[in-house]
Amino acid sequence: MVKNEHVIKQNKPFINFRHYLSIFVVSLYFKTNKMTMIKAVIVDDEQLAIESLQWEINNFTDEVKIIEAFTNPKDAISGINYLKPDLVFLDIEMPEIDGFQLLQAIEYRQFDLIITTAYNQYAIQAFKANAIDYLLKPIDPGDLVQAIEKVRQRQISQQSTKNIEAVLSKLVSGNMQSNKKIALGVGNKVVMVEPKDIMYCKSDGSYTNVVMVDNQTHLISKNIGHIAEALPDDKFLRVHKSYLVNIDVIKEINKRGNGEIILESEIIVPISRSYKHQVFEALNVI
Repeated sequence: MVKNEHVIKQNKPFINFRHYLSIFVVSLYFKTNKMTMIKAVIVDDEQLAIESLQWEINNFTDEVKIIEAFTNPKDAISGINYLKPDLVFLDIEMPEIDGFQLLQAIEYRQFDLIITTAYNQYAIQAFKANAIDYLLKPIDPGDLVQAIEKVRQRQISQQSTKNIEAVLSKLVSGNMQSNKKIALGVGNKVVMVEPKDIMYCKSDGSYTNVVMVDNQTHLISKNIGHIAEALPDDKFLRVHKSYLVNIDVIKEINKRGNGEIILESEIIVPISRSYKHQVFEALNVI
């Protein structure tokens, strides 16, 4: 046992050197340019997440000064308006008031925004597509330093205000799309449903069966591709040419063969070979 511990201690400095070399280079660049400290606020309902981020900022960059941290989103709204930070690290998923609602409620908006999220890979694709800065929990020090460098570059070019307004527009519109009711033509009537109430969709030729979380089924005279375009792509995942699934109702995944998705209702949905890689990547299957 002692011998193994000795080997680990010998190898550790080499591993850390290679992993943090880029961090050192970026930090050195900032130090030599003697730039003004970035005043930052952290908003996260989990105290442990705040402490973890503070530790990484204190240990891997000299460019950011945390002036306040909030676990209560309501306090954060008044705090941001009063403190007028240069940068806000914002957790999106919080009780009572989520990150989207917080962004809509604040008055002071002349700051940069970095989303801190534990969202799965499929949802993160939406952030990437809209060029929104984010850090995936647990936060990697290298990603943190790169995100701060982008903030600094925007401040130099005086793009911070434009950045936050653009992010607000993209995030708020995207969130509204997720909650917006869609119209389903069922026979001679139109049924209005919220996307979150749809469990999955199953193709039936040129028709589609839309199965609700209460197990009610609507037969729609549109193909499944048309339905997919109407639903928020950060909430619904195409797992088969004949199936579209609500990510929030997935209970587990059977990885045998091409794989199967088990929903909370115990309904089993097959994953086709052509969609397997995309599905596993989107759901962060290891």
